[in-house]
Amino acid sequence: MTQTPTVQTPASGQARAQWTVSAKHPMVTVLGSGDTLLRAIEKAFPAVDIHVRGNEISATGGAADVAMVQRLFDEMMLVLRTGQPMTEDAVERSIAMLRASENGGADGPETPAEVLTQNILSSRGRTIRPKTLNQKRYVDAIDKHTVVFGIGPAGTGKTYLAMAKAVQALQSKQVTRIILTRPAVEAGERLGFLPGTLYEKIDPYLRPLYDALHDMLDPDSIPRLMAAGTIEVAPLAYMRGRTLNDAFIILDEAQNTSAEQMKMFLTRLGFDSKIVITGDITQVDLPTGTKSGLRQVQHILEGLDDIHFSRLTSQDVVRHKLVGRIVDAYEQYDSQNGK
Repeated sequence: MTQTPTVQTPASGQARAQWTVSAKHPMVTVLGSGDTLLRAIEKAFPAVDIHVRGNEISATGGAADVAMVQRLFDEMMLVLRTGQPMTEDAVERSIAMLRASENGGADGPETPAEVLTQNILSSRGRTIRPKTLNQKRYVDAIDKHTVVFGIGPAGTGKTYLAMAKAVQALQSKQVTRIILTRPAVEAGERLGFLPGTLYEKIDPYLRPLYDALHDMLDPDSIPRLMAAGTIEVAPLAYMRGRTLNDAFIILDEAQNTSAEQMKMFLTRLGFDSKIVITGDITQVDLPTGTKSGLRQVQHILEGLDDIHFSRLTSQDVVRHKLVGRIVDAYEQYDSQNGK
């Protein structure tokens, strides 16, 4: 994409910039089907007048806003050059990243294009990528550290991205097995009161982990890998007394571990293994009076070498947009009521 220099108009205090989109990028990929991407940009920058004529785009408005729109289109073109399409969600997240960078809220050099084009795993015709800056840093931390904690609200991709990294590590032979575990304490139910055999009782607690596996691997291969012990899905209680070597280990829903269970799990770490622990400290289902191991461990292990805490927020929610607003509303309610 070529551009003319931004021209300042002193009389009006406004600026104007113009870009020419390369012919190898159809304008529909830049503006979106039915101009959906253009409308998302106009909604985010209501004070900027954006015009499109052929393959030329111009923007007129306040100098800071025009400069940001100019940078946004540059980032979009970098993404499109990789062959990855731009979506309305990707545009909105790119704008949020650029604004955070402009306001000093981003403490690193990552650009929207770098975040949106980082491939973790390609499976069955789809590619798993981070969608926000915090998600990218979480994924990068998993590469760099032996123990990583992913802490944040529902829908921020904590477990899903960890699972993708585990499958990637297995396929590249960095580890020989994947171990997925969860504490069986949810919804106020005790296993002894549930009907069925032990495995039938356990299965509902582990079902989300199976679902993620099915997204990332050929479903026909999963039973074979589990039978061979290459993939193990088990409740946390089954980890006691074991040493886990050459494995990628994920502890999900870690907010529902007690302090003793968290210590037990962390000390299972063996040679050439990696641990990722995920949880949401605002959704603890432990009995009243039981201290969450995930809450406590932050005070104990923060700052230790080769241990990293990644904290995600409502801005990193990748489910329905309403989920992020629900998370914010609950946080506001809790702060107002002293929780």
